[in-house]
Amino acid sequence: MQKKYSIGTYEFKSKEFFPESIFSKITDIRVSNPGLVEKIAASRKRRPALTTDGKLTILAADHPARMVTRVGDDPVRMGDRYELLGRILRVVTSPEIDGVMGTPDIIEELMIVDHLCQEAGGESFLANKVLLGCMNRGGLAGVSFEMDDRMTAYTASGIKKMRLDGAKIMFRLDVTEPASGWTIEYCSRVINELADLGIPVFIEALAVVKEDGAYKTRKNADDLIKVIGVASGLGYTSAMTWLKIPYCDNYEAVARATTCPILMLGGESKGDPTPTIEEFAKGMKAGPTIRGALVGRNVTFPGNDDPRAVACAINGIVHKGFSAEEAIDYLISKRGTGMDDLTRILK
Repeated sequence: MQKKYSIGTYEFKSKEFFPESIFSKITDIRVSNPGLVEKIAASRKRRPALTTDGKLTILAADHPARMVTRVGDDPVRMGDRYELLGRILRVVTSPEIDGVMGTPDIIEELMIVDHLCQEAGGESFLANKVLLGCMNRGGLAGVSFEMDDRMTAYTASGIKKMRLDGAKIMFRLDVTEPASGWTIEYCSRVINELADLGIPVFIEALAVVKEDGAYKTRKNADDLIKVIGVASGLGYTSAMTWLKIPYCDNYEAVARATTCPILMLGGESKGDPTPTIEEFAKGMKAGPTIRGALVGRNVTFPGNDDPRAVACAINGIVHKGFSAEEAIDYLISKRGTGMDDLTRILK
Protein backbone atom coordinates (compact mmCIF):
# COMPACT_ATOMS: atom_id res chain seq x y z
CA MET A 1 0.00 0.00 0.00
CA GLN A 2 1.16 3.50 -0.74
CA LYS A 3 -0.32 4.84 2.48
CA LYS A 4 -0.29 2.73 5.60
CA TYR A 5 -3.25 2.53 7.93
CA SER A 6 -2.74 4.57 11.09
CA ILE A 7 -4.87 5.37 14.11
CA GLY A 8 -2.50 7.03 16.58
CA THR A 9 -4.13 7.68 19.95
CA TYR A 10 -7.67 7.79 18.59
CA GLU A 11 -10.26 5.66 20.39
CA PHE A 12 -13.94 5.57 19.52
CA LYS A 13 -16.19 5.77 22.58
CA SER A 14 -19.81 4.84 22.05
CA LYS A 15 -21.07 7.01 24.91
CA GLU A 16 -19.78 10.15 23.20
CA PHE A 17 -22.08 9.47 20.25
CA PHE A 18 -25.00 7.77 22.03
CA PRO A 19 -25.72 9.19 25.51
CA GLU A 20 -27.27 6.94 28.16
CA SER A 21 -30.20 9.36 28.44
CA ILE A 22 -31.32 8.33 24.94
CA PHE A 23 -30.76 4.65 25.71
CA SER A 24 -33.02 4.83 28.78
CA LYS A 25 -35.84 6.37 26.75
CA ILE A 26 -36.06 3.18 24.68
CA THR A 27 -37.12 1.18 27.74
CA ASP A 28 -39.52 3.94 28.79
CA ILE A 29 -41.29 3.63 25.42
CA ARG A 30 -41.28 -0.18 25.59
CA VAL A 31 -43.12 0.07 28.93
CA SER A 32 -45.49 2.96 28.21
CA ASN A 33 -46.27 2.45 24.52
CA PRO A 34 -45.39 -1.07 23.28
CA GLY A 35 -47.56 -0.65 20.17
CA LEU A 36 -45.54 2.32 18.93
CA VAL A 37 -43.07 0.26 16.89
CA GLU A 38 -45.81 -0.98 14.57
CA LYS A 39 -46.93 2.60 13.97
CA ILE A 40 -43.34 3.66 13.29
CA ALA A 41 -42.92 0.79 10.83
CA ALA A 42 -46.18 1.68 9.08
CA SER A 43 -45.07 5.26 8.46
CA ARG A 44 -41.41 4.62 7.50
CA LYS A 45 -40.52 5.84 4.01
CA ARG A 46 -39.15 2.90 2.02
CA ARG A 47 -36.97 2.77 -1.05
CA PRO A 48 -38.78 2.28 -4.33
CA ALA A 49 -36.24 -0.47 -5.14
CA LEU A 50 -33.82 -2.57 -3.11
CA THR A 51 -30.74 -0.97 -4.65
CA THR A 52 -29.98 2.35 -6.29
CA ASP A 53 -27.11 1.05 -8.43
CA GLY A 54 -27.34 -2.73 -8.18
CA LYS A 55 -25.08 -2.88 -5.10
CA LEU A 56 -25.53 -2.88 -1.32
CA THR A 57 -23.57 -2.16 1.85
CA ILE A 58 -25.49 -3.59 4.81
CA LEU A 59 -24.53 -3.75 8.48
CA ALA A 60 -25.19 -7.12 10.17
CA ALA A 61 -26.49 -6.80 13.74
CA ASP A 62 -27.98 -10.17 14.65
CA HIS A 63 -25.17 -11.77 16.67
CA PRO A 64 -26.37 -11.68 20.32
CA ALA A 65 -29.57 -13.57 19.48
CA ARG A 66 -27.42 -16.60 18.63
CA MET A 67 -25.34 -16.15 21.81
CA VAL A 68 -22.42 -14.68 19.85
CA THR A 69 -21.09 -11.91 22.10
CA ARG A 70 -17.30 -12.26 22.03
CA VAL A 71 -15.07 -9.46 20.82
CA GLY A 72 -11.36 -10.20 21.10
CA ASP A 73 -10.60 -11.50 24.59
CA ASP A 74 -13.90 -10.27 26.06
CA PRO A 75 -16.51 -13.07 25.94
CA VAL A 76 -19.53 -10.79 26.46
CA ARG A 77 -18.63 -7.37 25.06
CA MET A 78 -21.36 -7.49 22.41
CA GLY A 79 -23.76 -8.41 25.21
CA ASP A 80 -23.61 -4.81 26.44
CA ARG A 81 -26.61 -3.52 24.50
CA TYR A 82 -25.84 0.09 25.29
CA GLU A 83 -22.42 -0.10 23.65
CA LEU A 84 -23.56 -2.33 20.80
CA LEU A 85 -26.56 -0.18 19.93
CA GLY A 86 -24.44 2.96 20.01
CA ARG A 87 -22.04 1.41 17.52
CA ILE A 88 -24.88 0.23 15.29
CA LEU A 89 -26.42 3.70 15.36
CA ARG A 90 -23.06 5.25 14.57
CA VAL A 91 -23.08 3.30 11.28
CA VAL A 92 -26.77 3.38 10.39
CA THR A 93 -27.13 7.15 10.86
CA SER A 94 -24.60 7.69 8.08
CA PRO A 95 -26.34 8.57 4.79
CA GLU A 96 -23.67 6.58 2.95
CA ILE A 97 -24.71 3.16 4.30
CA ASP A 98 -27.55 1.31 2.57
CA GLY A 99 -29.06 -0.32 5.63
CA VAL A 100 -28.97 -2.82 8.47
CA MET A 101 -29.90 -6.44 9.13
CA GLY A 102 -31.02 -7.44 12.61
CA THR A 103 -33.31 -9.38 14.89
CA PRO A 104 -36.64 -7.84 15.98
CA ASP A 105 -35.26 -6.34 19.21
CA ILE A 106 -32.50 -4.42 17.44
CA ILE A 107 -34.64 -3.29 14.50
CA GLU A 108 -37.27 -2.01 16.96
CA GLU A 109 -34.64 -0.20 19.04
CA LEU A 110 -33.44 1.58 15.91
CA MET A 111 -37.03 2.48 15.02
CA ILE A 112 -37.63 3.96 18.47
CA VAL A 113 -34.48 6.12 18.30
CA ASP A 114 -35.47 7.18 14.78
CA HIS A 115 -38.91 8.15 16.14
CA LEU A 116 -37.30 10.18 18.95
CA CYS A 117 -35.18 12.05 16.39
CA GLN A 118 -38.21 12.92 14.28
CA GLU A 119 -40.24 13.89 17.35
CA ALA A 120 -37.45 16.32 18.27
CA GLY A 121 -37.54 17.93 14.82
CA GLY A 122 -34.80 15.94 13.11
CA GLU A 123 -34.98 13.86 9.94
CA SER A 124 -35.51 10.12 9.84
CA PHE A 125 -32.23 8.24 9.48
CA LEU A 126 -34.15 5.04 8.59
CA ALA A 127 -36.02 6.59 5.68
CA ASN A 128 -34.98 4.92 2.42
CA LYS A 129 -32.73 2.50 4.28
CA VAL A 130 -32.78 -1.22 3.54
CA LEU A 131 -34.01 -3.05 6.66
CA LEU A 132 -33.54 -6.82 6.67
CA GLY A 133 -35.11 -9.06 9.31
CA CYS A 134 -33.10 -12.01 10.61
CA MET A 135 -35.16 -15.20 10.90
CA ASN A 136 -33.26 -18.27 12.16
CA ARG A 137 -31.22 -17.78 15.32
CA GLY A 138 -32.16 -21.02 17.13
CA GLY A 139 -28.79 -22.68 16.55
CA LEU A 140 -27.20 -21.06 19.58
CA ALA A 141 -23.42 -20.93 19.55
CA GLY A 142 -21.76 -23.67 21.54
CA VAL A 143 -24.86 -25.68 22.48
CA SER A 144 -25.56 -29.33 21.66
CA PHE A 145 -28.29 -28.39 19.14
CA GLU A 146 -26.26 -25.66 17.40
CA MET A 147 -26.69 -27.06 13.90
CA ASP A 148 -30.48 -27.34 14.30
CA ASP A 149 -30.94 -23.67 13.41
CA ARG A 150 -34.66 -23.05 13.71
CA MET A 151 -36.66 -19.95 12.80
CA THR A 152 -36.87 -18.25 16.20
CA ALA A 153 -36.81 -14.54 15.27
CA TYR A 154 -38.80 -12.90 12.46
CA THR A 155 -41.46 -14.80 10.55
CA ALA A 156 -42.24 -14.12 6.90
CA SER A 157 -45.58 -12.57 7.86
CA GLY A 158 -43.88 -10.51 10.58
CA ILE A 159 -41.41 -9.09 8.07
CA LYS A 160 -44.32 -8.17 5.81
CA LYS A 161 -46.25 -6.60 8.71
CA MET A 162 -43.27 -4.49 9.79
CA ARG A 163 -42.68 -3.39 6.17
CA LEU A 164 -39.09 -4.56 6.14
CA ASP A 165 -37.26 -4.80 2.84
CA GLY A 166 -36.02 -8.37 3.00
CA ALA A 167 -35.18 -11.39 5.14
CA LYS A 168 -31.91 -13.01 6.14
CA ILE A 169 -31.53 -16.73 6.82
CA MET A 170 -28.52 -18.98 7.33
CA PHE A 171 -27.56 -22.60 6.98
CA ARG A 172 -24.23 -24.19 7.81
CA LEU A 173 -23.40 -27.44 6.11
CA ASP A 174 -21.53 -30.03 8.16
CA VAL A 175 -21.64 -33.19 6.06
CA THR A 176 -21.37 -35.35 9.22
CA GLU A 177 -24.25 -33.68 11.09
CA PRO A 178 -27.90 -34.67 10.38
CA ALA A 179 -29.18 -31.38 11.86
CA SER A 180 -27.60 -29.54 8.92
CA GLY A 181 -30.19 -31.20 6.71
CA TRP A 182 -33.02 -30.17 9.02
CA THR A 183 -31.87 -26.54 8.86
CA ILE A 184 -31.71 -26.62 5.06
CA GLU A 185 -35.31 -27.85 5.09
CA TYR A 186 -36.35 -25.01 7.44
CA CYS A 187 -34.69 -22.56 5.06
CA SER A 188 -36.40 -24.02 1.99
CA ARG A 189 -39.83 -23.73 3.60
CA VAL A 190 -39.34 -20.12 4.61
CA ILE A 191 -37.91 -19.16 1.21
CA ASN A 192 -41.20 -20.34 -0.30
CA GLU A 193 -43.18 -18.32 2.27
CA LEU A 194 -41.14 -15.21 1.52
CA ALA A 195 -41.51 -15.70 -2.24
CA ASP A 196 -45.30 -15.91 -1.86
CA LEU A 197 -45.18 -12.50 -0.14
CA GLY A 198 -42.75 -10.96 -2.65
CA ILE A 199 -39.98 -10.54 -0.07
CA PRO A 200 -36.29 -10.82 -1.09
CA VAL A 201 -34.22 -13.36 0.86
CA PHE A 202 -30.53 -13.13 1.75
CA ILE A 203 -29.08 -16.60 2.38
CA GLU A 204 -25.87 -16.97 4.36
CA ALA A 205 -24.56 -20.36 3.23
CA LEU A 206 -21.46 -21.77 4.90
CA ALA A 207 -19.50 -25.00 4.83
CA VAL A 208 -18.27 -25.81 8.34
CA VAL A 209 -16.27 -28.41 10.22
CA LYS A 210 -16.17 -29.05 13.97
CA GLU A 211 -12.74 -28.56 15.52
CA ASP A 212 -11.98 -28.56 19.25
CA GLY A 213 -15.69 -28.44 20.06
CA ALA A 214 -16.47 -25.42 17.86
CA TYR A 215 -17.66 -25.02 14.27
CA LYS A 216 -15.17 -23.38 11.93
CA THR A 217 -16.09 -22.00 8.51
CA ARG A 218 -14.27 -23.67 5.62
CA LYS A 219 -13.16 -20.63 3.62
CA ASN A 220 -11.92 -22.25 0.44
CA ALA A 221 -13.29 -21.98 -3.07
CA ASP A 222 -14.17 -25.67 -3.53
CA ASP A 223 -16.34 -25.87 -0.40
CA LEU A 224 -17.98 -22.51 -1.05
CA ILE A 225 -18.79 -23.41 -4.66
CA LYS A 226 -20.55 -26.56 -3.47
CA VAL A 227 -22.58 -24.81 -0.77
CA ILE A 228 -23.54 -22.00 -3.18
CA GLY A 229 -25.03 -24.61 -5.49
CA VAL A 230 -27.22 -25.85 -2.64
CA ALA A 231 -28.29 -22.36 -1.55
CA SER A 232 -29.11 -21.19 -5.10
CA GLY A 233 -31.46 -24.12 -5.61
CA LEU A 234 -33.53 -23.76 -2.44
CA GLY A 235 -37.26 -23.02 -2.73
CA TYR A 236 -39.57 -22.96 -5.71
CA THR A 237 -37.93 -19.82 -7.12
CA SER A 238 -34.58 -18.04 -6.88
CA ALA A 239 -35.92 -14.85 -8.44
CA MET A 240 -35.42 -12.84 -5.23
CA THR A 241 -32.46 -14.76 -3.77
CA TRP A 242 -29.28 -13.01 -2.68
CA LEU A 243 -26.36 -14.90 -1.15
CA LYS A 244 -24.05 -13.94 1.70
CA ILE A 245 -20.68 -15.63 1.18
CA PRO A 246 -17.27 -15.12 2.86
CA TYR A 247 -14.26 -13.98 0.88
CA CYS A 248 -11.52 -16.52 0.11
CA ASP A 249 -8.64 -17.10 -2.30
CA ASN A 250 -9.77 -17.80 -5.90
CA TYR A 251 -12.92 -15.79 -5.33
CA GLU A 252 -13.32 -15.55 -9.09
CA ALA A 253 -14.35 -19.22 -9.11
CA VAL A 254 -16.77 -18.60 -6.24
CA ALA A 255 -18.33 -15.70 -8.15
CA ARG A 256 -18.98 -18.00 -11.13
CA ALA A 257 -20.86 -20.58 -9.03
CA THR A 258 -24.20 -18.77 -9.39
CA THR A 259 -26.03 -15.97 -11.16
CA CYS A 260 -27.64 -14.89 -7.88
CA PRO A 261 -26.13 -11.67 -6.48
CA ILE A 262 -23.55 -12.20 -3.72
CA LEU A 263 -22.74 -10.00 -0.73
CA MET A 264 -19.40 -10.61 0.98
CA LEU A 265 -19.34 -11.22 4.73
CA GLY A 266 -16.60 -10.27 7.13
CA GLY A 267 -16.49 -12.83 9.95
CA GLU A 268 -15.01 -12.36 13.41
CA SER A 269 -13.63 -9.01 14.58
CA LYS A 270 -9.93 -8.76 13.77
CA GLY A 271 -9.29 -5.54 15.68
CA ASP A 272 -7.60 -4.06 12.61
CA PRO A 273 -10.01 -3.21 9.74
CA THR A 274 -7.39 -3.27 6.98
CA PRO A 275 -7.51 -7.04 6.21
CA THR A 276 -11.27 -6.83 5.61
CA ILE A 277 -10.85 -3.71 3.48
CA GLU A 278 -8.16 -5.39 1.38
CA GLU A 279 -10.24 -8.56 0.95
CA PHE A 280 -13.34 -6.65 -0.13
CA ALA A 281 -11.38 -4.52 -2.59
CA LYS A 282 -10.20 -7.76 -4.23
CA GLY A 283 -13.61 -9.41 -3.92
CA MET A 284 -15.50 -6.66 -5.72
CA LYS A 285 -13.33 -7.34 -8.79
CA ALA A 286 -14.00 -11.10 -8.79
CA GLY A 287 -17.01 -11.01 -11.10
CA PRO A 288 -20.39 -9.42 -11.88
CA THR A 289 -22.23 -11.52 -9.29
CA ILE A 290 -20.36 -9.80 -6.42
CA ARG A 291 -22.70 -6.97 -5.46
CA GLY A 292 -21.50 -5.63 -2.13
CA ALA A 293 -21.00 -6.45 1.52
CA LEU A 294 -23.06 -7.53 4.52
CA VAL A 295 -20.65 -7.11 7.41
CA GLY A 296 -20.97 -7.00 11.17
CA ARG A 297 -18.32 -7.35 13.87
CA ASN A 298 -15.44 -6.09 11.71
CA VAL A 299 -17.38 -2.84 11.37
CA THR A 300 -19.07 -2.47 14.75
CA PHE A 301 -15.94 -3.44 16.72
CA PRO A 302 -12.91 -2.50 14.55
CA GLY A 303 -10.40 -2.25 17.40
CA ASN A 304 -10.22 1.35 18.62
CA ASP A 305 -11.38 2.75 15.30
CA ASP A 306 -14.62 4.51 14.40
CA PRO A 307 -17.32 2.08 13.17
CA ARG A 308 -18.79 4.70 10.83
CA ALA A 309 -15.43 5.46 9.24
CA VAL A 310 -14.80 1.76 8.60
CA ALA A 311 -18.30 1.30 7.18
CA CYS A 312 -17.86 4.29 4.87
CA ALA A 313 -14.54 2.92 3.65
CA ILE A 314 -16.17 -0.40 2.74
CA ASN A 315 -19.09 1.45 1.17
CA GLY A 316 -16.61 3.37 -0.97
CA ILE A 317 -15.22 0.08 -2.28
CA VAL A 318 -18.72 -1.20 -3.05
CA HIS A 319 -20.35 1.87 -4.58
CA LYS A 320 -17.43 4.03 -5.74
CA GLY A 321 -14.90 1.43 -6.81
CA PHE A 322 -12.28 2.52 -4.29
CA SER A 323 -9.03 0.61 -4.13
CA ALA A 324 -7.92 -0.58 -0.70
CA GLU A 325 -5.54 2.40 -0.50
CA GLU A 326 -8.29 4.87 -1.39
CA ALA A 327 -10.65 3.25 1.10
CA ILE A 328 -8.12 3.60 3.93
CA ASP A 329 -7.54 7.24 3.03
CA TYR A 330 -11.30 7.75 3.15
CA LEU A 331 -11.55 5.95 6.51
CA ILE A 332 -8.98 8.30 8.02
CA SER A 333 -10.79 11.36 6.62
CA LYS A 334 -14.17 10.22 8.05
CA ARG A 335 -12.87 9.16 11.48
CA GLY A 336 -14.57 11.05 14.32
CA THR A 337 -16.75 13.24 12.07
CA GLY A 338 -20.42 13.83 12.88
CA MET A 339 -20.12 12.71 16.50
CA ASP A 340 -22.98 15.07 17.39
CA ASP A 341 -25.45 13.67 14.85
CA LEU A 342 -27.73 12.43 17.66
CA THR A 343 -26.91 14.80 20.52
CA ARG A 344 -27.58 17.97 18.51
CA ILE A 345 -31.14 16.70 17.96
CA LEU A 346 -31.85 14.77 21.15
CA LYS A 347 -30.68 17.16 23.85
